[in-house]
Amino acid sequence: MEYAKGVKGEIDQRPKRFYTLVEVAKDEAGWIVTLDGRAVRTPNGKRLALPSEKLAELIADEWRAQGERIDLASMFNTRRAYGVCDRTADVRERLIDQSVRYAGTDLVCYLADRPAELRRRQDAAWGPMRAWAAEHHGVELVAVTGISPADQPDTSLEAVRRHATGLDDFRLDGLVAAVSLTGSAVLGLAVERRRLSAAEAFELSRIDEAFQIENWGEDGEAVKRTAGQRLEAKALDQWLDALVAAP
Repeated sequence: MEYAKGVKGEIDQRPKRFYTLVEVAKDEAGWIVTLDGRAVRTPNGKRLALPSEKLAELIADEWRAQGERIDLASMFNTRRAYGVCDRTADVRERLIDQSVRYAGTDLVCYLADRPAELRRRQDAAWGPMRAWAAEHHGVELVAVTGISPADQPDTSLEAVRRHATGLDDFRLDGLVAAVSLTGSAVLGLAVERRRLSAAEAFELSRIDEAFQIENWGEDGEAVKRTAGQRLEAKALDQWLDALVAAP
């Protein structure tokens, strides 16, 4: 493996680009991405088989965009596809359980008692999403004021489980990513169903944080973290839009 020194003398451990031509092809396993005619493989050595041409093109574009060195950290959807192929089938139940747990303590159910302006923003943003989840997916969650935990209906938690269980591995990964990004099963479900974009849902999830920033300002680390999360949201939107439409 060939490495180079960075501007401060650190060793650049990113691998050197070893290919010229990136193409998309169809085989018996699905759509694949090839580098100089060789199919991309996952870290576990599996052939990276994708469910749609659009997703394959999205991942191919990440490989095409690499410069002299391959920056895997910038390849959000390549890494996501690796995870689905190498891991999701083995941990499906754990991922489904994670979505259900978020529903049990859903961000959009915990409302501030004050200040009044923050509560107004929460009600305006989160109330319609709770109503949408209840009407369209049977996920009717109880909203409370303050931080005291609310016991959510078993039927609603089971509705989240049923929905997640019915997804294929690629869409399940998208759902779990959206739930984790927003801290909300309701917002995550809205993203996976494309009721909201991941970018929109992320902004809804940080109403409290945005309110605090307006009043107290934001430090540099928080700015950097939020910028990274927005990039993650953008990539997640691309991922879900590239999947074959769910029935």
